[in-house]
Amino acid sequence: MTTVTKDTLIGDILDIDKDTAPYFLEMGMHCLGCPSARGESLEEACMVHGVDVNELIAKINKHLAEK
Repeated sequence: MTTVTKDTLIGDILDIDKDTAPYFLEMGMHCLGCPSARGESLEEACMVHGVDVNELIAKINKHLAEK
């Protein structure tokens, strides 16, 4: 199982499991296909969108663990 951290790139998370996309859409990150969004770290994206990075990490890692 892969564990996501604040340094994991958005693109890498989506490549691991496309079903994580709703977590990003939920936080207001609607341009998941654009190169800059895919190259952002989870921490960078959360900062820009005003989301608690630790909360999002927990949600995504829980989702991945259930796969």
